[in-house]
Amino acid sequence: MTGLTADFGFDGDTLHEECGVFGIFGHPDAGALTVLGLHALQHRGQEAAGIVTFDKGQFIAERHPGLVGDIFGKNSKIAENLKGSFAIGHNRYSTAGGSAVRNIQPLFADLTGGGIAIAHNGNLTNARALRARLVQDGAIFQSTSDTEVIIHLTARSTFTPVVDRLVDALKQVEGAYSLVALTSKKLIGVRDPWGVRPLVLGMLEGAPILASESCALDIIGAEFVRDVRPGEVVVITKDGIESYFPFQQQPKRFCVFEYIYFARPDSMVEGRNVYESRKRIGEQLSREAPAKADLVIPVPDSGVPAALGYSSASGLPFEFGIIRNHYVGRTFIEPSDGIRHFSVRRKHNPNRAMLNGKRVVLIDDSIVRGTTSKKIVQMVRDAGATEVHFRVASPPTKHSCFYGVDTPNEHDLLAHEMNIEEMCRFIGADSLAFVSMDGLYRAMGEAGRDPSAPRFCDACFSGDYPISLTDASEGAKDGQLSFLAEVA
Repeated sequence: MTGLTADFGFDGDTLHEECGVFGIFGHPDAGALTVLGLHALQHRGQEAAGIVTFDKGQFIAERHPGLVGDIFGKNSKIAENLKGSFAIGHNRYSTAGGSAVRNIQPLFADLTGGGIAIAHNGNLTNARALRARLVQDGAIFQSTSDTEVIIHLTARSTFTPVVDRLVDALKQVEGAYSLVALTSKKLIGVRDPWGVRPLVLGMLEGAPILASESCALDIIGAEFVRDVRPGEVVVITKDGIESYFPFQQQPKRFCVFEYIYFARPDSMVEGRNVYESRKRIGEQLSREAPAKADLVIPVPDSGVPAALGYSSASGLPFEFGIIRNHYVGRTFIEPSDGIRHFSVRRKHNPNRAMLNGKRVVLIDDSIVRGTTSKKIVQMVRDAGATEVHFRVASPPTKHSCFYGVDTPNEHDLLAHEMNIEEMCRFIGADSLAFVSMDGLYRAMGEAGRDPSAPRFCDACFSGDYPISLTDASEGAKDGQLSFLAEVA
């Protein structure tokens, strides 16, 4: 990662989804509705946001760093430019490419036959190899985003219809993606053949909508129609909605971390309510890793549903022993080194009345580097807790993600370098346990994890990568980073 820790207040010890996408076709308030949709998807990317509309024969683009409300809010004149009845939008969280405006999506290009704008969630695992080939053939790139690779491949396709050109481009890429594209006459949505990243179809007053999550439909009062299926191409025009399956069928491998952390709790994802799924994981965790304690305490906000499930299954009272400050901005004055645990305490503060003299079960969604977990455990002890039993509502995160999630290098992942006993000592807990892989699958309604045909993408836990890692393999041969192109 680049300097996002200082600029955005992240401590580098949480996982970040790369972006959210939204598109609407045939509504007079398309631009304003896209602003609202992106606002609901803000959790999927907080670095930048962009919207492209089409009106009176021209594309209008507004792409800016910052949060959706700051860019397109009621005191901003930017949203007034977004005229037209077609629109797509994108929230972004970057990794290697930094916060340059040139990397903010949707990306737009004029092609033979007309313009196209594309917004993409995910990561191409052969973007580096494709980019090198395209540059060698004379392509000139304006960004470091792998989304631009898709645009160049589309531009060079020999097919005539724009949908066929886009499909031709996507047949050459590897990786995980959900994308929306806008032309002068079409809104297009595509999911990769494995269905790793989410995309849903909705409807508002006869206007079809594509969005990363159903919560983006709820905010505008739209009806949820269905999930876009893996490998499906949805083409929306004034004549209606058409669906194609032009890619070779693959085993479905939806990202299980969407249920654990990334998706908003009120979203419906692949037929499951995220909040209920997280509660079931907590219930399963309680059965697998009980603790003699007085209270169950979540690390807010992501640990709350799992902690409720753990409390319900264990019979231990649930309490908010840690209070989260929801008004932490993207930048903040840094105090002197003498103020201990500032990076944690500006977001979380102990509720001493609940913790003093208590044995607590502390529930979080994951442990990444472990530095934040260590500070939170110490904070709870300093507030008077006599015992701290740390429980995690996911299996140990041992491997990097190459499919659109910002994870550290494997050797920076605590679970990759330590066993559970060593991790427990590192974070300073009295005990530490994670939900098992089979337990996670059972919480998702499966019988368990079938090693020969897992239902989800769980590569960050298992190291079982369902999609080829061309760039990572080449990078290992060259002694370079796993992937150089920026995650979308």
